[in-house]
Formats: sequence, structure tokens, C-alpha cells
Amino acid sequence: MSTYEGVLAEMLARSPLLSGRQLAGLVQDTGRRMGFTETVMYVTDLQQIRLVALPRAEPVERPALDVDTSLAGLAYRTQSVQRSRDGGTAWVPMIDGVERVGVLMVTAAPLDDVLLARGRTLAAVAALLVVSKSSHSDVLVETERSRAMTVQAELLWAFLPPRTIGTADVTSSAVLEPAYDIGGDAFDHTLDDRGLHLTVIDSMGHDLASGGASAAGLAACRATRRAGGSLTDIVTAIDRILDTWFTDRLMTAVVAHLDTADGRLTWINCGHPPPLLIRHGRVLPQVLAREPDLPLGWGFLVDSPPTEHTVRLQPGDRILLYSDGVTEARSPQGDLYGEERLADTVIRATAAGAPAPEALRRLVQGLRAHQDHKLRDDATILLTEWHPSSR
Repeated sequence: MSTYEGVLAEMLARSPLLSGRQLAGLVQDTGRRMGFTETVMYVTDLQQIRLVALPRAEPVERPALDVDTSLAGLAYRTQSVQRSRDGGTAWVPMIDGVERVGVLMVTAAPLDDVLLARGRTLAAVAALLVVSKSSHSDVLVETERSRAMTVQAELLWAFLPPRTIGTADVTSSAVLEPAYDIGGDAFDHTLDDRGLHLTVIDSMGHDLASGGASAAGLAACRATRRAGGSLTDIVTAIDRILDTWFTDRLMTAVVAHLDTADGRLTWINCGHPPPLLIRHGRVLPQVLAREPDLPLGWGFLVDSPPTEHTVRLQPGDRILLYSDGVTEARSPQGDLYGEERLADTVIRATAAGAPAPEALRRLVQGLRAHQDHKLRDDATILLTEWHPSSR
């Protein structure tokens, strides 16, 4: 084992017993032993507007960095290393699988290719440590927030998966606004042996009961799916939960499964806006539009099963799921955001080479600006791309 590998091994050995506040110090100490003058971990805030330095045991004031205008933000947006003009500082993306966590700032004189390679490795390990400790460290969670969160939003975020997941065959990314005050929207995506499962739900209302209904809906979805249930079983279970425990709440939903081996997409639409299919840089209108089943919560599905729909995707196809809070968002002048603008924003971002997570980040930035940063309804967007690897 090289000295460099030994330093990383010692870092991992020390990490389990450290608190979230001690994590930045551990990375800084490891970086110095690897040849860096300084290392600083920056994580993105909840809305992906700023990059915020993780706190250390000793108080050090570091200003937040803008994702859209800073060199650190460029590294985050493009998922590629960026170097300062003098060559002495580099910003290295911190990525957990395909989920963007933040960036690691490293400095050295000189900052040569050997050190940059070490910086990439250190950033990868640091990202894993941040993610592993965020589940039980309020210090790390609070760093990602710019203001207090409502109880219903806290409830739903506790149930939500990472924003971005993926493999060599598929990438799925989601955003949810208003991040600190969501009420009834939620999403789920997860990988199984056959491919990717997708869910977007929208519970009526914007209060704690709505958040509770959505959380229960996600729990019913996961419990049924993990017990081997079909899409029909999943929506029936959600319908039963709502009818039994949330009798005054209705919910629209799209529940889908993408077979990543052959591109077969199967879905059920319960009163929700239809998915959009984006192929070769344009939306194929009405391709995924089907007569929807009734919203969930009526209790009708026990006697009248929902309809499963199926299409075969082509490599490179993107599926866009969204809630009506996106297309029905109004500007202060009353202008609807609309489906056309939604699709156009995604298409323009992807045409410019932006990966799915960055395309959605730009879209939600535009959506907030359209409403003068005062969203009146929950807005959920989930973008999935099937990009099968050669086998």
C-alpha cells in the first residue's frame, strides 16, 4: 500500500466516530497529508442556488458561493474540475453515484496533475462521508438550509429519496418546490432488478394533512413494491390507505416502471397530467396521453382495477413527469407557465449539453422567477433518460 493509499485508509478508519462538525476537519487534515495546502468542502443548499462551506470545529467564516456565477458553481453544474487562473486552486465535484453533493476546493503550489488526481479521489470519499452522516447529523442538514422549514415539508423530505439516481443504462432526477413549504406533492424513484420504478403524487391541499397523506402514499407504494406487488397493486394500496385513514383527501398520481433492458415503459395514471416523451430534442405530443383513471382516495379500485399502459422507448428518450403546479404556475401578470414552456426549457438545457439534474435545476430556477419567487402551489418535476449501455 502506498503512503497516499494509507492516508485515505486512515481517514476512513477515523470517520465512523466523528461528528458532522468534525468531518470537514478530517478532510482538511487528510488533504494536507496528501500534499494540499488547504481543502474546503462546499455543499449545495436545498434549492441548488448556493454552495455553502461545511462548518468546522474552529469557526471560520467563508461566504457562500453562487451556483450560477462562481467557478465553484461551474464545477458543480458541469460535474467537471475547474481551475483558477493562477492554477493554484481547483474546484472538484463531490458526487455520490450520480447525485451532485457539492464541490471540494483544493489548493497547492504547484497544483499538478498528480495532485489533481488525488483531489478527485479525496472528493469522491468526502462525498460518501457527507451522505452517510447527513442521515443523523443536524449540523450537515442545517448547512443545506437557508431558512426554517414547515412541519409538513419536514415530514415529506424525510420520506423522499435522493434527487438523482442512476446506472449506466438510466438516469432519473427530480426537483420539488417550494422546498421549505411543500404540502402535498412527492416523488419516488428507485432501482430494482428489472429497471427503474417511478412515482409522482399530488395530494389535495397544502397543509400537514396533505403532507401526511403523501407520506402515507409513498409508504404504501414502497411496502407494496418491496413485497413484489405490481403497479396495479401499488395504486390500489394507496387508494385503500387514503380511503381508510385520509377520508377527506384525494390524490392524483403516476406510477411507472421502466425496463432498462428493453426500454418498455409501463404506467398507470390516476387523474394526473400525462407524462411527456422527449425524443431527438423535441416533444412527441400526445404519445403518452391516455384516458386517466380516477384520482386515488375514492376507494373504487378494489372493484374496478386501473388500466396499465405500455410503450417501447428508443435509446436516448426522456420521460418527463410533473404535477399541475408546474404548468398552472402563474406570473404576477397572470401568464401560465404551461406545458410548452416546461418542455422547451428542458429541451434547450439538454441541447446545450446539460445532464438531467442540471436541466431540472435550470427549469425550477425559471419556474421560481416566473412566479416572482412566490410559488402558490407545489411543483414536482421528474426527468428520466434511458441511455442503454452496449452489452
